[in-house]
Amino acid sequence: MKIAILSSIAWRTPPLKYGPWEQVSSNIAEGLADRGIDVTLFASADSITKGKLASVCEQSDAEHPELDPKVEECLHISHLMERAHQFDIIHNNFDFLPLTYSRLIKTPMVTTIHGFSSPRIIPVYKKYNKTSYYVSISNSDRSPELSYSATVYNGIDTKEFSFNSESGETLLFFGRIHPDKGVSEAIEIAKKSKRKLIISGLIQDQEYFAKKVNPYIDDQDIVYVGNSGPVERNKLLGGAYALLHPIGFDEPFGLSVVEAMICGTPVIAFNRGSMPELILDAKTGFLVNNVEEAVEAVNSIGFINRRDCMEWASSNFSSEKMVDGYLEVYQKILR
Repeated sequence: MKIAILSSIAWRTPPLKYGPWEQVSSNIAEGLADRGIDVTLFASADSITKGKLASVCEQSDAEHPELDPKVEECLHISHLMERAHQFDIIHNNFDFLPLTYSRLIKTPMVTTIHGFSSPRIIPVYKKYNKTSYYVSISNSDRSPELSYSATVYNGIDTKEFSFNSESGETLLFFGRIHPDKGVSEAIEIAKKSKRKLIISGLIQDQEYFAKKVNPYIDDQDIVYVGNSGPVERNKLLGGAYALLHPIGFDEPFGLSVVEAMICGTPVIAFNRGSMPELILDAKTGFLVNNVEEAVEAVNSIGFINRRDCMEWASSNFSSEKMVDGYLEVYQKILR
């Protein structure tokens, strides 16, 4: 079986810091390579893989503003499509644009839908619904207008994270600095809980950061540590009292939620989107509806067994389980 994995080129695969699509693409490619499968990763040239790397774009476009993202994307996607005949399966992790090539090639294409950036992109998915194979990353993120081959939860490489049986005293926010992610609400929860909050993440909305986050940063009670890489991430997640995830949208998946639990850290999340699929309420964290409930949950974190968090996450959201799910999808298609 020869598999082509199409990653995004916004960031390196795997990313140095932020880059969820690229991280998942990497975990799939590396998991397949570990099983001896012939896998080619289509990503930026600075990417790293145990399989074969195919690239025409020297650098990731989000880190190089001098590049035109649309031009880079077209070059990147067409590079794979012109080699489509060399593969048994193409696994698209790069949104809807590759679908527009799918009827021009004979190789079947699996598309993992990593969420819908807008309802306006759904017509593209609908057009290719009968000739493509769609995989959702949570049951909550399925569109009723589409057909799906499977739900395969995102999986993480558990070897990259360390279990910490002893919690720290600090609350943690880990994610994009954006209204959708609820950084402002995390600050409010921390203040009302009278606990220190560490914030780590890529500033995606500068105006929001300037108005809703930065005024509260004092480097004592509210601390912003920037966009953390893997080593810092492991320390932050493992050393936290709890991860705050007060999202303001129906999140299709939350890698940081799973990563925190792998480290033993419980998660307090607003009960939206995929959160009920990721968190066992009152067992690996708490599902809440507002800031006040979140504050109550902070006071109840001591009742959560950190080992339960780790065992739940590692048994349900490992890269091994994710690869098993995708292999099943590939094999069904080839049969």
